Amino acid sequence: MAAAHRKPRPRSLTGPTARTAATLALASAATATAFDGAAHAEPRLTPGQVKAKVDRLYQEAEKATEKYNGAKEKAAKAERQLDALRDESARRMDRLNARREALGSAAAAQYRTGALDPTIQLVLSSDPAHYLDDAALTDRLGTRQAAAVERVRRELRQIGQLRGEADGRLAELRQRQGELRKQKKTVTGKLTEAKRLLDQLPAAERTSIGAGAGDTGTDGTVRASRSDLSRDLPSGALPKAPDSRAAAAIAYAYKALGSPYVWGATGPNAFDCSGLTQAAYRSAGVSLPRTTYSQINAGPRIPRSQLQPGDLVFFYSGISHVGLYIGDGKMIHAPNPSAPVRIASVDLMPFAGATRVA
Repeated sequence: MAAAHRKPRPRSLTGPTARTAATLALASAATATAFDGAAHAEPRLTPGQVKAKVDRLYQEAEKATEKYNGAKEKAAKAERQLDALRDESARRMDRLNARREALGSAAAAQYRTGALDPTIQLVLSSDPAHYLDDAALTDRLGTRQAAAVERVRRELRQIGQLRGEADGRLAELRQRQGELRKQKKTVTGKLTEAKRLLDQLPAAERTSIGAGAGDTGTDGTVRASRSDLSRDLPSGALPKAPDSRAAAAIAYAYKALGSPYVWGATGPNAFDCSGLTQAAYRSAGVSLPRTTYSQINAGPRIPRSQLQPGDLVFFYSGISHVGLYIGDGKMIHAPNPSAPVRIASVDLMPFAGATRVA
């Protein structure tokens, strides 16, 4: 009976049986490898497909760039406010210390004459704010000293409020800095992927899709000569602007032709799209907001049919790109890292609106 329950002993494969099993195993492994390789192989893209993917990546990077610019602007504002609050708190603390010293001197004089005035307790107290909350203190002091103590109490309250506001600004600043890091990571990721796709193409094909037009600098940015890029100017000369500010902005943008696109840059040697328009109008004495979605509100909206040189023209549904209109259906803009500041048609991208700088 016990023998009936024994497990059968495994038989080793020998001879033809072993060779057949080995052959089947190798064939199965090769088939699996072939399928696995096919699943991970990246198909070769045509130049047109590369251009479509790169354009999408550049647009997504530009959206993130504008968010980065906005967060940077807000972070800078929060930092200025924090510095101002800290400076004011320090000034008030100096004033408080001077008043406490005056009270201490008076108390010390009374102590030397044998009268221990409560003000000496104020000066020596490790927690003057708590001590000053004692309502009976004022009743035990002379009128002048009571007024001095009340000023100290008021200064303490105000310093506490300032420090509370500073803590709030510090928390806001840290939040903005976190947003900056997030958007920077998004931008650099999109641009790195776009560069990887473009680098897979031969130079002739990159040129055929409009990438890399111009000379590449040591930092990887693309530059071109102003003379080459200015040939697209209407009538070969700067357009007649409706006013001196628009004329100055256009003249600045013309001088920027050929400058490289660098995300987050506002000149004078490199620009992103909103950085170029901001710098152009800054040269004309006009302060524009930093981001595209703020610049579109820098003046009245203008129908496309009424565009004049100097107007700001915006693109895409998210208002993520801007150029400076120069007439004849053309603009000067900072396109993306694969192309320098140049003249282009306003039909190049989906038109979203226009603003005349007020």
